[in-house]
Amino acid sequence: MPSSNNPTSVSATVGNRLRFQRGSGPRGIAKALIMPAILAAFATYLLYGIVVMKVPPSAAFPGPQFFPGIIAAGLSAFAIILGIQAVRAALVTPSIEEEEAGGRAVGVDGRSFAWVAGSFLAFAFLLGILGWIIAAALLFTGIARGFGQRKVLFALLVGLTISSLSYIAFDMGLGLSLPSGILGWAF
Repeated sequence: MPSSNNPTSVSATVGNRLRFQRGSGPRGIAKALIMPAILAAFATYLLYGIVVMKVPPSAAFPGPQFFPGIIAAGLSAFAIILGIQAVRAALVTPSIEEEEAGGRAVGVDGRSFAWVAGSFLAFAFLLGILGWIIAAALLFTGIARGFGQRKVLFALLVGLTISSLSYIAFDMGLGLSLPSGILGWAF
């Protein structure tokens, strides 16, 4: 199987022993605690939104606070689990056998990360303007590009299909409206 230039692709990792790069000391622990901190911050933000949300007394179960509460609880649990794993990994020194076993060192691919993060930021800003169908298709395309997809037109067509189907499912199936954006005249 040929090796891929994209370290996130399956062909780059299947059959290989991977060694995740991590620093040592306080800097290594700080790097390992970044993701748990982000998850905890987002869970706190959701919890704050749940607390200040004005819910009419006529709202039936499960209500508008139910699913954000589940997501906040899940994010908090993941933050705690990842935090514990990060501290444990920093406190444990690898054995000589593990160090000698080697493996391919992997880290964060900056270009892939930039495509994914940039796609989410663009989606957040463009959703109100372009609407769900176009913005979600662009999000799908950008994330696919970040994961190594070179066929941009193919990814865009798949993204348009998925976003259109999800728009129809939410609008017609659930009765929940998603932003129509520039296509608002047609829907």
